[in-house]
Amino acid sequence: MNYILFDGTVREALLPFTFTRPVADIRVGILTIREKWEKYLGNTTTTLTEEYLSEKFPMVEMEENIMINASFLPNDVLSEMVSNLSANQAIFRGEEVIAFYTSDSQDEVDFDNYEIIEYQEECLTIEHTWDIFEKNDAAIREDFELITEGRYSQSIPKSVNVIAPENIFIEEGAKLEFVTLNASTGPIYIGKNAEIMEGSVIRGPFALCEEAQVKLATKIYGATTVGPHCRVGGEVNNSVMFAYSNKGHDGFLGNSVLGEWCNIGADSNNSNLKNNYEEVKLWSYETESFAKTGLQFCGLMMGDHSKCGINTMFNTGTVVGVSTNIFGSGFPRNFVPSFSWGGASGFTTYLTSKAFQTAKIVMSRRHIEFTEEDAKIMEHIFEETKKYRKE
Repeated sequence: MNYILFDGTVREALLPFTFTRPVADIRVGILTIREKWEKYLGNTTTTLTEEYLSEKFPMVEMEENIMINASFLPNDVLSEMVSNLSANQAIFRGEEVIAFYTSDSQDEVDFDNYEIIEYQEECLTIEHTWDIFEKNDAAIREDFELITEGRYSQSIPKSVNVIAPENIFIEEGAKLEFVTLNASTGPIYIGKNAEIMEGSVIRGPFALCEEAQVKLATKIYGATTVGPHCRVGGEVNNSVMFAYSNKGHDGFLGNSVLGEWCNIGADSNNSNLKNNYEEVKLWSYETESFAKTGLQFCGLMMGDHSKCGINTMFNTGTVVGVSTNIFGSGFPRNFVPSFSWGGASGFTTYLTSKAFQTAKIVMSRRHIEFTEEDAKIMEHIFEETKKYRKE
C-alpha cells in the first residue's frame, strides 16, 4: 500500500514552521510526525503539501493509496485502522478526516459515497504551534516506548549520577560522563553519537537526538527535545528544537520551539510568563492578528534560518518568521516578519541575496548543500510575507 501524508486544514495555524516544510515533517517528541507514521506502518510515506514545497517534498501516487492527515499522531489502534483501510473507506473523528483510501482512477473524493469509520479513542494532534511544546511530554513518552521496545540500552557510565535508570535509553556511540540524569519524572532518550558534557543536569522527559550535543553545565527541564545535530547550553525548559539549530550558551529558553538552522546568541533570554500572569496571545497568520492560546506559559516560536545576537531579549509569546536577523538592546516586537533585519529600534528588509549567502555558509559547515530547491522555497516565502514587512 502507498501512504501519503497531507497537510490538512492546520497548515496556517502551524506557521512559521510550515512555511518551509509539510506538517508531516514537524518534530514533536523524539521523531517527526512522518517518522512516527513510517515506524508504525512499516512503510515509507510521501507528501501532499503546498505547490511551492512539492519539488522538495514530492507526492508519489500509485494505483492504491491511503491519504493520512498529518496533524494526527499515530498510535497502535489508529495505525492498525489506517493500514486496514480498503476501497471507499475513510476514518473520521467527529467532522475531521483522519485517513481515507483512494485509487489513481478516482476523479474526486466524495465522502458521501464512503463507508465512514469513526475513531473514538484518544490520540495526540498538532493543531497549533504551541501544541509542539505543550504535547511534547506525551509525545516523548510514546516515542520512547516505540523506539526502545525489544531493544537494550548501552550501559550507563559509572560516573553518571542517575535516578530511575530503567527509564533511560542510550544509543550506540553516545558520550556522557559526570552528568546527572533524573528519569523519575519521565524517560530520557540519548541518540546515536550524541554527547552530554560534564556538569549537565537533566530531568525527563528528555530527548537528545542523533549527533546532538549538550554543552558544559547545562540545566534542562522536561519535556524538552533537542533535535538531530543541535547544540544546547544554558537553561532550557519544555522546549523543542527541530534540527541543526544552536543555543549553545548561557541564557534561558522556555516553552518555545526553534525550527532548523536557527542560532540563539550568548546570554539571550525569552520570557515565558507575563508579569500579570494573564493568558498569552500569539501572532496568528490565519487572522493576521494576535490570538488567545489558553496558555499561561508560552515563549518563543522561531522559524527556520532565523538568528539573534548576544543578549537578545524576547517578550512572552513572540513569533519570529523565517530568515530573520535580530540584534540590539531592548525587546523586539512580539511578531517579527520573515526576512526582517534589526531589533527594538526598527527593522529593514533582509534581502534574499544576503540571506542565501549566509544560509550557504551555515549549512556547508554541517556538510549540507543549500540547493536551488531551497532557494525557490525561500523566494516564495519572501514574496508571501512581504505584506507583513514595512518596506
